[in-house]
Amino acid sequence: MKKSLVVLLTIVILTTIVTGCSSKESDKLKIGVLIYKYDDTYISTVRQALEAESEKDPEVTLLMNDSQNDQSKQNDQIDILIEKGVDALVVNIVDIGAASAVIDKAKAADIPVVFFNREPDTEVLNTYEKARFVGTKPEEAGIIKREMMAEVWESGDYDRNGDGIMQYVMLKGDADNPEAIARTEYSVKTLNEKGIKTEEIGLQVANWDNEKANQAMESWLGKYEDKIEFVIANNDGMASGAISALQNAGYNKGDGGKYIPVFGVDATDEAKSLIEKGVMTGTVKQDGEGMAKAVYALVVNAAKGKDFLDGTDYEYDETGISVRIPYQPYK
Repeated sequence: MKKSLVVLLTIVILTTIVTGCSSKESDKLKIGVLIYKYDDTYISTVRQALEAESEKDPEVTLLMNDSQNDQSKQNDQIDILIEKGVDALVVNIVDIGAASAVIDKAKAADIPVVFFNREPDTEVLNTYEKARFVGTKPEEAGIIKREMMAEVWESGDYDRNGDGIMQYVMLKGDADNPEAIARTEYSVKTLNEKGIKTEEIGLQVANWDNEKANQAMESWLGKYEDKIEFVIANNDGMASGAISALQNAGYNKGDGGKYIPVFGVDATDEAKSLIEKGVMTGTVKQDGEGMAKAVYALVVNAAKGKDFLDGTDYEYDETGISVRIPYQPYK
């Protein structure tokens, strides 16, 4: 009898503990986070900063997902998260063209969604009152890069053929991404507006990828080595890939020898190190931590049923639905 009572009491205690823990977990807000791919260097800084914000907040659980650069996989992940009863979604979308379908899923479940970094069309976002975007102003990166490139061009001896024209190669993120399009266009367009003549020797869509950029740079060096005067990359990962190819060809060794200026975007730790070593020229800081804090503040507010900006210092831009994180030069 005594043994039976002890066993029964133990079961009751364990059940109470488990039930209590389960209750605490169920009281937490559940936010589904979808990252287009974990191994993107810049996006990984945003992801880690989001996780750091969550670790400080006992009221929130983040359900993290790596979409591995596959939109169909991301769509399935969203369906699963909605089935799990998440209170909100954070989406770093793989294919911007799929934003409408993602919004339809969120709307059908009546949960808010905050997109970040990869910006859907404003018209698409406006189809759902619980959809917002946090990101940069795309053309700003190109304009800041222009300032740095102009300074280097005007102060250095990089006009290899003495024709007064900056011959460059361009590494573009992807064909349809608004960030890639604006960074590509404005970095050159604003140089021309400043009175610097330019000539594009080569342009390669390298999908933000280090290895693809490396291959493109190797190919260009094989064809145009004596003509290339500047290398412009939409992100630091591609800039790093180009630098590896340049170093294999005897350039940018950091020893005062042959040098071709290389510019990127993101100010990753790797890029900062390359700049300090004198093998990369400059980059544009995209504040991953700042972006994560804004995303987190907006999505938690929305998950609680509050206004997205409630209690924050953030403001919408002229669209009325987007929060912008400013870029900064790094050289």
